[in-house]
Amino acid sequence: MKEYEDSLAKKNIAAKLPKIETWPNQFANYEIKIEIPEFTAVCPKTGLPDFGTVTVNYTPDKKCLELKSFKFYTLAYRNLGIFHENAVNRILKDIVKAIKPSWAVVRGRFNTRGGMNTEVMATYGKVPGSGRQHCF
Repeated sequence: MKEYEDSLAKKNIAAKLPKIETWPNQFANYEIKIEIPEFTAVCPKTGLPDFGTVTVNYTPDKKCLELKSFKFYTLAYRNLGIFHENAVNRILKDIVKAIKPSWAVVRGRFNTRGGMNTEVMATYGKVPGSGRQHCF
């Protein structure tokens, strides 16, 4: 089996995507959950579509994600060749850049492919109840 080349593994990590807009947060100490049940990207090796559910949980600090722009942002992955792991981590990175939340978790649960399911979770900040902490 041919090994993956660096260029394929890094494909589209830095691709230009629509801007995630924000709006000013009015409250403290609450959690927001966004679920994208029809997330689609493309396998960069095979060119075949990958489907899954991406869930975002976060506690906002000064800003919240504006949902319409976030929808257009996630729809841009539909034609993007990117691995599951890279997509989840890129989404987290872009959310942190846009709103600087107190903490955030992005979880991707991808549909069965080749007899296997894939779940990827990336975290930022001190996630309540998890004991996990991650910073860029």
